[in-house]
Amino acid sequence: MSNWTSLWYVWLLLLTVFLLLLCGITASCIKFCCRKKRFPVETFSRRPYELPVAAVDSESTAHSTVT
Repeated sequence: MSNWTSLWYVWLLLLTVFLLLLCGITASCIKFCCRKKRFPVETFSRRPYELPVAAVDSESTAHSTVT
């Protein structure tokens, strides 16, 4: 059987998996800490925008020409 130190590709694979795990854990911790310190987001704006509404009368000329 081969010596474990001569199997460099196994160590490289283990190191890669370990680094990916470490990066994932670090990213999760940073995301959790940033979300905890962030202020709550308002769902509605303070100034509501006005939308123009065009009222159509049922007895208007546009309605009578269409029907």
